[in-house]
Amino acid sequence: MWVDEREAVSGSPTAEQWWERFFRYGPYGLLALATAVSAVTGDLIMSRQDMYAVSVLVPLALVLQLWWGRTWTTAGSRAARSYFVVRTLLAFWLTWCNPFFAIFTTLGYFDAARLLPRRGVRAGLLATAAIMAGSQSGSGLPPVSLMNWIAFVILFALHGTLTMVFAQIGSREAEQSRTRDETIAALELANARLEQAMAENAGLHAQLLVQAREAGVADERSRIAAEIHDTIAQGLTGIIAQLQAVTSAAVTDPELAGEHLLRATALARHSLGEARRSVHNLVPAALEHDDLPGALRKTVTTWSERTGVRAEFTVTGTAEPLHDEVGATLLRIAEGLANAGRHAAASRTGVTLSYMGDEITLDVRDDGRGFDPGAVRPYRGAGGFGLGGMRARAERIAGTVEVETGPGLGTAVCARVPLVRDDRDAVG
Repeated sequence: MWVDEREAVSGSPTAEQWWERFFRYGPYGLLALATAVSAVTGDLIMSRQDMYAVSVLVPLALVLQLWWGRTWTTAGSRAARSYFVVRTLLAFWLTWCNPFFAIFTTLGYFDAARLLPRRGVRAGLLATAAIMAGSQSGSGLPPVSLMNWIAFVILFALHGTLTMVFAQIGSREAEQSRTRDETIAALELANARLEQAMAENAGLHAQLLVQAREAGVADERSRIAAEIHDTIAQGLTGIIAQLQAVTSAAVTDPELAGEHLLRATALARHSLGEARRSVHNLVPAALEHDDLPGALRKTVTTWSERTGVRAEFTVTGTAEPLHDEVGATLLRIAEGLANAGRHAAASRTGVTLSYMGDEITLDVRDDGRGFDPGAVRPYRGAGGFGLGGMRARAERIAGTVEVETGPGLGTAVCARVPLVRDDRDAVG
């Protein structure tokens, strides 16, 4: 049994599937109906010769239909044209024998456009109209009197006009359907290209984050190396020099040796402080025990208690586990803003952390004295708490820092970075 896959999916046949069934099984039903009606009226309007002819033509029509049911090729093919022409001739001969076989002839109105090439559709419809007009003219085919001929001409004109009008309407609907299908195909292609472009953009975005992180790591290594060379290494060199001086003056001048020893101790303490500061700048200790919202909340609370400035912390969106680099960057920016806020003379400060799908923002606002952004000294790659340092930190992970301020207008700082989730949490 023939079943359309679309029907199996949707559960009920569509209009197109109903037409497919009609074109496949309808000819059998119409031929059977015409034969039954002709059999009932045969004694009244058919001669014995007509009955013999019908007894031969009906099986031929059935064989033709069985052949077409197995062939079933595309419209406009040689097999489709042959099927339509032979079936129309059989319908013409059957209608010649008995006008009620026009029931079978009506198939031509339905499938002429389906079976014939575009230039042959009108001829097929007019041939069908001629057979239908002859069956309705009063005496069948051929017309036997002048009145029958007049009726045939009038009916043929009526059928021909109607078929041409409907054919034109069908042609326009087919053109609109073709245009609609082409538009849908173009939209599907555009959507596929858009999805591909979005996937490529996502890949490029991920690659950019990796490159930014690698650049940040390289930049941080360079900074640490420079700090070690400029502070700790210099301090150790000074300590060695002072200890050597102590050794040289220990016997000849004990007092001078003591001074050198004090200097060595001071240099050692200073170097220890520089080492601690470098380590502190690497990994925020606050993130070892809390997530970013918790660490920021403690930072804001501590700063508020230390300065006496009212500070409010707010989280919007759904908090998600963040990559260490993202959390550390935002926490460092917040700490830098807290340090800079000491000089803002603000009475109230608001800090908002917002999870916004593919990005995360940190907004810090105060009602302090503000400043002139044009007067800020450019960032020279040293230190970590200035606006230039904050921008550099954000840019390392493909982020941005924007500042809105002015003398006496307060300050609003917005750090915006991509929301990169913690892969370890996703694996767990």
